[in-house]
Amino acid sequence: MSRTIKSIVTMLLGMVLALSLGACSAERGGEAPAGGDEGGDSASEPAAASDALIGIAMPTKSLERWSRDGSHLEEKLQEMGYRTSLQYADNKVEQQISQIQNMINEGPEVLVVASIDGSALGPVLDQAAAKGVKVIAYDRLIRDTESVDYYATFDNYRVGQLQGEYIATALDLENNEGPFTFEPFAGSPDDNNARYFFAGAWDQLGDYVDSGVLNVVSGKAPASVDQWQSIGIQAWMAPAAQSEMENRINSFYRGTKVQAVLAPNDALALGIAQALEANGYEVGDDWPVITGQDADQANVRNILAGKQAMTVWKDTRALGDEVAVMVDQIVKGEEVDVNDTETYDNGTKVVPSYLLDPVVITKDNVEEKLVDSGYYKAADLGL
Repeated sequence: MSRTIKSIVTMLLGMVLALSLGACSAERGGEAPAGGDEGGDSASEPAAASDALIGIAMPTKSLERWSRDGSHLEEKLQEMGYRTSLQYADNKVEQQISQIQNMINEGPEVLVVASIDGSALGPVLDQAAAKGVKVIAYDRLIRDTESVDYYATFDNYRVGQLQGEYIATALDLENNEGPFTFEPFAGSPDDNNARYFFAGAWDQLGDYVDSGVLNVVSGKAPASVDQWQSIGIQAWMAPAAQSEMENRINSFYRGTKVQAVLAPNDALALGIAQALEANGYEVGDDWPVITGQDADQANVRNILAGKQAMTVWKDTRALGDEVAVMVDQIVKGEEVDVNDTETYDNGTKVVPSYLLDPVVITKDNVEEKLVDSGYYKAADLGL
């Protein structure tokens, strides 16, 4: 064989060998072409988070805490790659129902709902369930429906306990016979959480009312926890609480002063404080013990100024973080975090729940709890 022919044969054999090795390598590695996402297993992988829409229904943007809750949860979910639809309903039930209906039509994977009226959403959530949409009740239990899958909140009974315990300690009720003049308020009658707040507080204070150590001069002391709605303030409105407090002062406190007020949240505490100021109360020995909840900025300033004794802080960042985790677990088909499967019966089912712990804020720990944690800047509070 001539040298030329040998060279040609050698070259052809080399090409065949290279092609054979390349094919074997591709079979062994099973790698997709660079820059592509093709492959035999891709169809069975879960959809990316960015493919999933999460609906978020909040009661109102006019109250600081709901504005914070909505924006934080939306930000957290978007950081995780989800698309979001965040709606505030101006504390109007029909508007919230309409917003939820529109979200369902957009095809979300999960709905997160902080209800205005916890008993009004059953029919629209039934529509969500029929389309396979999972529902997380956010902070407020949704009642009278099977179509709520999970509940995330703070321990609301404990919130009330902390308020009642604070009043009992501040007045040293265990060691003093009193009587101390006392006025109780409750939250919005259509908010299921309001019952838990009142129950927790009344379990600490009710016996003192019954024995006369706490004297409800206005007579507006519910005969039992079940009658809490009789002193409820609709929609948690500060002006309504202010008006009610002014009526009690003007009708029942001529020549005497109220010494303690059970205010279940900061909006009501703000209105109550304004009523006291308008009727000549001055910070100091003249000023009653006033409770609260939410650590709203104006109320924290009032605590520092001596116009409110305490507030129960529910770090809504922690709640939003946990709800985002629950959403992610639902979308990925994983087991969802819950730590309570007994307490929250919505009238139709016991809703699996995740409970977080609330924290008492007084002037002594404002900086440590609220500023050092980044919840507020010192300048926000005048520090």
